[in-house]
Amino acid sequence: MGDCLIRLARRGDENAIFDLILALAVYEKAPEEVVNTPVDLATHLFEDKICWAFVAELDNTIVGFALFYTSYSTWKGKCLYLEDLFVRPEYRGLHIGGKLFDAVVEEAKIRKVKRMDWQVLDWNQIAIRFYTDKQAELTDNWLNGRLYF
Repeated sequence: MGDCLIRLARRGDENAIFDLILALAVYEKAPEEVVNTPVDLATHLFEDKICWAFVAELDNTIVGFALFYTSYSTWKGKCLYLEDLFVRPEYRGLHIGGKLFDAVVEEAKIRKVKRMDWQVLDWNQIAIRFYTDKQAELTDNWLNGRLYF
C-alpha cells in the first residue's frame, strides 16, 4: 500500500465521493434517506461552490472524504461546518480519518473562521473516541432542529 494523499476534491471525483456518501448512510443505518445525486453533488461542489471536500486517495483510489461548508454564528461570526467525514472500514486504522480531519482544521485556520462544528451520533463510540482524542468538545446540551422540504 502506498502513501495516502489528501487533496481537495476535483471534478470527476463526484461519483467516488457519492459512493462513500452511500456507504456512510448504510453505516449510519439510514440509506433510504439519501436523495442527493452525483450530478447534484458535482454542481454543489464545483459550480455553485456551496461546499468543498477533501478526499483521501490511496493507490489511485478514493477511500475517504471530508465534506464541509461555511456557516455563521451570530455570536462568533464566520464558522466552518464539517458535514461528513468517512473512511471505508477496510482502510481504517491507517490514520486516514485523522489526516482528513486535520486537513479540514487547517482549512478552517486558513479561512480564519472562529469555530468549527460537526455532529456525531450518540451510538458511534468509534467516532466519539476519535473526536475526543483530537481534543474536541462534545456537548450534549443542544437539541437538533430540522425541517425537510
